[in-house]
Amino acid sequence: MTGTRRARWGRWRLLPAVACPAALACLLAACGSQQPASSGTRAAGDAVASPAALRSPDPATSSPAPSPKPTAAAKPLAGITVGIDPGHNGLNGTDPGFINHLIWNGRENETCDTTGTQTAGGYTEARYNFNVARYLRAALRADGAHVVMTRPDNNGVGPCVDRRAQILNHSGAQVAIDIHADGGPAWGRGFTVLEPVADGPNDQVIGSSERFGADVRAALLAHTSMPESDYYGSHGIQFRNDLAGLNLTTVPKVLIESGNMVNATDAAMLTSPRFQRQFAAALLAAILTFLHK
Repeated sequence: MTGTRRARWGRWRLLPAVACPAALACLLAACGSQQPASSGTRAAGDAVASPAALRSPDPATSSPAPSPKPTAAAKPLAGITVGIDPGHNGLNGTDPGFINHLIWNGRENETCDTTGTQTAGGYTEARYNFNVARYLRAALRADGAHVVMTRPDNNGVGPCVDRRAQILNHSGAQVAIDIHADGGPAWGRGFTVLEPVADGPNDQVIGSSERFGADVRAALLAHTSMPESDYYGSHGIQFRNDLAGLNLTTVPKVLIESGNMVNATDAAMLTSPRFQRQFAAALLAAILTFLHK
């Protein structure tokens, strides 16, 4: 859940989705019950070197050489770095002095972070955010990507939102996603894609962030049953100029409010591991679409 909302609508366009690779299909089918590993170890590259050229033998005196084995196909995200910021952290509420100190978000001061929201049953946004991030990280790695996350687990405090932006800016990421869930009115449902407004540091990635936001919106509608928000934004899109993660980004990036944890219907979905895998699959589809246009 993000801070004070400031509405600013803009035009957006819907872009076509790409065919889903095996990692995406597995997530969409919620295959298996194993949780993705939480290790930060970078997956090894999958490129296969071409075999050395062989000297042609004399066909009159030698047997035909065996056909070379085919090399493995390049993975769709080989050589690509993707950034993920799972919003908040599991122990943010234990250190209010740190969490409430002010940082500069590119336009004004805001607090380092917040605790985030939770469902009526006490399932925290921080936990949801990190679970989806882990599923997404596993799927991205399966498709060959190097993944950088702003926090390694859900058992810490911070980092502050400006530091999270710096981590992703310095990671070499070609695209990044901030994962959140909202704490809206109990009657309200649905997701909202938050997009940046030009303020200096992010000027060069406004257009690309809007394109990525359109891809995220389209993928969520295609691959999940979470509707567009009926209480926040317009057609699932909201522009924000008061969030450090968007104001300070130099990487194409959006922030996704995945649904409303205060609404009973949304909460039942957001706390479901099956839905979390499907949501991660939709984000993977959006990333593939954005990077391969």
